[in-house]
Amino acid sequence: MARMVWNGLIPTAVLRAGALSAMLVLLAGSLPVRGGEEEPAPPEGQTYTGVKRCASCHFEQYMSWKKTKHAQAFDVLTPKYQKDEKCLKCHTTGLGEPTGYKDGETALAGVTCENCHGPGSKHEEVSQPFAKVKKLTPEQEKLVRDSIWKILPKNVCIECHTVQGHKKSETPPEMRPKS
Repeated sequence: MARMVWNGLIPTAVLRAGALSAMLVLLAGSLPVRGGEEEPAPPEGQTYTGVKRCASCHFEQYMSWKKTKHAQAFDVLTPKYQKDEKCLKCHTTGLGEPTGYKDGETALAGVTCENCHGPGSKHEEVSQPFAKVKKLTPEQEKLVRDSIWKILPKNVCIECHTVQGHKKSETPPEMRPKS
């Protein structure tokens, strides 16, 4: 068995494991650390807001996301699997959380901003007074940044992308791409 060498939060064996590696390397550069310090936790008690609320301020990022497979993650499911919790845990946002995805809630269908950044209600609340400000002061920037995770402090990608590292897929055979 190969020795597992760790690169931050991601084992280097996983980094070499195919197409996912490029994304993981990019995310490794975005780990929740600033200037050698751990990123402060956002305020507790946040609720999910949905991707359209994020888009109201982060429109360019939203338009970029819309072109990704993450945006279509729910849509690729057939109606049979759009009700299956084993599928919905990876194809929706916040499933099982009090304010997360519920049957038919389109704002949280798919892999949205809040999958990586966590619920955004407090971020939206804290950022609102700065909506028309063109350039935030360092203090304002810190206040806004500290209201949401840059990226959740766990390996959120691997929670769904397990095939690369473990060669196991929970995708039903009839939903797998034809080779």
